[in-house]
This record gives sequence, C-alpha cells and structure tokens, in this order.
Amino acid sequence: MATAETGSAWNEFFTDLLVRGLSGVWLVTSDARAGLVEAIAANLPGASWQRCRTHCAANLMSVTPESMWPAVKAMLHSVYDQPDAPAVQAQFDRLIDYVTDMLPAVAEHLAGARADILAFTAFPKDVWTQIWSDNPAERLNKEIRRRTDAVGIFPTRKAIVRLVGAVLAEQTDEWAEGRRYLGLALLARCRINIVPTTEPETGADALPALTA
Repeated sequence: MATAETGSAWNEFFTDLLVRGLSGVWLVTSDARAGLVEAIAANLPGASWQRCRTHCAANLMSVTPESMWPAVKAMLHSVYDQPDAPAVQAQFDRLIDYVTDMLPAVAEHLAGARADILAFTAFPKDVWTQIWSDNPAERLNKEIRRRTDAVGIFPTRKAIVRLVGAVLAEQTDEWAEGRRYLGLALLARCRINIVPTTEPETGADALPALTA
C-alpha cells in the first residue's frame, strides 16, 4: 500500500506481486504516468506495454487545438475500428499523414507513441477490446475509492486491507462465476499467437491457474 504513485512505489508494488508468484505476464495496459512504465519494464522484462487508448486520447487532446479535436478524435477512433492488424497500421499512417502539415505537434505525439498505442495488434482480435484500455481497472479503482471514502479514516492498516480485499474478492467472484473477462481458451490462443515455439500448441486445460 502506497500513499503516492511514484516510481519507487510502483517498483515495490510489482516486486510484491513477483514475490507472491506472479509470472508469465505478456502484456500490461496502463496510462503513461511517471514511474509506472519504467517499473513495468524493470520488473516484467518479457511483457509488452499497451498505452490505454482512453488516456492516450486525453493526452492527445491536450496538444490538439480545440477546433480540430473532433476531426482528430474521429480519425483516431477509426484506427481502432479496423478489421485486422495491417489495416490498423495503415489507418494509423493515414492519421499521421492527415495531421502532419497542419498539426505537427499532434503528428509528433502520435509517431512517438505509435508502438505503445498499437501494442494490442500483436494479439488476436478477439481480445482487442479487453486489452487496449484499462477501463475495467479504472472502474474497480473508482469502486474502491467510493467504499474507502465512505469510511473516511481507517484505524489500522489491517482495516483498509480488509475492506479493499473484500472489494477485490467481489470482483473475482463476478469474473469467476458470472461474466469471465478473459476465458482460458482465449488466453491460450493469445499465448500461441505471440510466443513462437516448436512445442505442441498449449490448450486451455494445460494453462496454469490464474491467481491474483
């Protein structure tokens, strides 16, 4: 538990997850806040990083003139509407071409973030909508804030861990018993798609158990 989102706090967070047994991470989706991306690279060297499309759009809007934002936003959304990875790349090229002459700062921003924005294209299209933003995590954080704000001041560290743990347990139950966010069969397909191997394809039943 940390009181600020700093590089050291994120390193401590990932270190704790690794000590608890986290392994086999293929992708981390987040915003680009200071310290977080560096901590991901340092602690999860085999993982790709997907820059959240929602946060990316907000960052892009900050460097785009207000009068031009509707057009740029529409072009950006069209990138995500493409049917396959080559089409996504081609539409991103058209977006950069569109803004290069009249909005050079926007073009520079997009070019610099290209690999991070389009990391999702290395995975099967079935999971694109689940991995190109961190909206589920944001909604979960919002619910945690709502519950903790209602309490106000916690008497001990154990008290806040108990409350937040209960919220996380509720989310785990929802995904396990109700709407599964990413099924095991789909995760197996993702692994086959991004990890070249000469071994027989891994089926869903052969995947290790997923734990928080």
